[in-house]
Amino acid sequence: MKHIRRSRAVLFPMLLAAVAACPMAVLAAEEEAAPPAMYATFWALLPPIVAIALALITKEVYSSLFIGILVGALLFSGFNFEGTVNHILSGGIIAVLSNSYNVGILVFLVILGALVCLMNRAGGSAAFGRWASQHIKSRVGAELATILLGVLIFIDDYFNCLTVGSVMRPITDKHNVSRAKLAYLIDATAAPVCIIAPISSWAAAVSGFVEGEDGMSIFVRAIPYNYYALLTVVMMVGMVLLKIEFGSMGVHESNALKGDLFTTAARPYANAEQKGGENPKGKVIDLLIPIFSLVICCVIGMIYTGGFFEGTDFVTAFSKSDASVGLAIGSSFALIITIILYQVRRVLSFKECMECIPEGFKAMVPAILILTFAWSLKAMTDSLGAAEFVKAVVKSQAGSLMKLLPAIIFLIGCLLAFATGTSWGTFGILIPIVVDAFSKDPTLMIISISACMAGAVCGDHCSPISDTTIMASAGAQCDHVDHVSTQIPYAMVAAAVSFVTYLVAGFVQNAVICLLVGVALMVLALAVIKLCFSNLKE
Repeated sequence: MKHIRRSRAVLFPMLLAAVAACPMAVLAAEEEAAPPAMYATFWALLPPIVAIALALITKEVYSSLFIGILVGALLFSGFNFEGTVNHILSGGIIAVLSNSYNVGILVFLVILGALVCLMNRAGGSAAFGRWASQHIKSRVGAELATILLGVLIFIDDYFNCLTVGSVMRPITDKHNVSRAKLAYLIDATAAPVCIIAPISSWAAAVSGFVEGEDGMSIFVRAIPYNYYALLTVVMMVGMVLLKIEFGSMGVHESNALKGDLFTTAARPYANAEQKGGENPKGKVIDLLIPIFSLVICCVIGMIYTGGFFEGTDFVTAFSKSDASVGLAIGSSFALIITIILYQVRRVLSFKECMECIPEGFKAMVPAILILTFAWSLKAMTDSLGAAEFVKAVVKSQAGSLMKLLPAIIFLIGCLLAFATGTSWGTFGILIPIVVDAFSKDPTLMIISISACMAGAVCGDHCSPISDTTIMASAGAQCDHVDHVSTQIPYAMVAAAVSFVTYLVAGFVQNAVICLLVGVALMVLALAVIKLCFSNLKE
């Protein structure tokens, strides 16, 4: 009885407190649901603008991203201290790390880091470098091989960045290609190639945003009009063959020829591959089998999540796949296969294999930190209604200037993706607006959808807070700010040529003629650059 009375004595005040707290909880919920005063205004884009500007000025990415997050939380909370702290944590960092898609990408990153560490410790990377040096005998050859591999791995941009970086780093290092140039080649063959590949996670994403239409058919018809992606590939190949470098990339490449692959003091990965020395037992198969296992297992993992093994056809399964889960599953199986391979070949002991897992995790910590902050920054812009602001701006211009709209949409897509760091988010905002605005003009709708995709990829390509840009830095093991600052001038050339081509496309509306105009303009731009800047000499 004493225990019962004591329980009642404790429970009664608790119930009173709970009842008293209910109105407060309702009021708090109402306050939380109410949009901030600056919702869906230009101020929604201020946090990423602050973060990007600080990153480029200070060359320090962690504090720049955090300050951007802080600005977003301050605007959201109305400069209330408690609300700011809660929004940074609950609405930002904790929220993005609780998202299952984001967690899957982080798992994929960690496993890739472990795989790279295993391949290095087993001597596979060094053996492949020695083999490649016998077949690839010049810097041009090393860069063209990087581009080719990047084009071939079109399944997913994350997968592309890390795989191409792991395979090609030993070769480009051997031929004194700077890490900044390697990062550019990786980044320029990631999203720009995925966005013109019908069987890719990007094709699936774009198709899902085209409501009321055959999304995959529209995606395929838009490929010839995706000028930024196509012209970026043309520009890369042309610059490699002509040995043209300009801007800060030229400084990096000149220093690389003298033996300094990094140029700046910030080189977070400089000693990542030198621990433990070179394994004399390593052979080329110790790199090729893990890489092939990774490719095959990731493809199987992605179609598995799309229902392929439940009777869905391959293309549909790929278009409905969950890239995050599929890549996590595929990389997990590839890691197991790699460990078994090294045990059978006796190149590494089981203990050494296990030591590589935390070492690989450590190597990916910079990328994980930047990704987490970049995702949190995007959460800030979402909570401030950036999408609604851009929708209102585009809709207000949709009625007039119809022929100029593809070029205008391209610019808006560039700016939005650059500010938010997400191309998929940009698709989601702009494509439904374009479908609605051009429903009576199918050709102009296709061109404008392609302009959405091209602009989104261009902005994503330039943005320091883009996850693909972050992955490219990690794949090349290059300082992130170095990668961004050297890449932007190159991306701007492709963007300028693409903008002029979209101006032509709005009036001509012929895929072949417009693409030929774009290629001719790109060749002309490269010729002007060649005249204005001194070329690199080996």
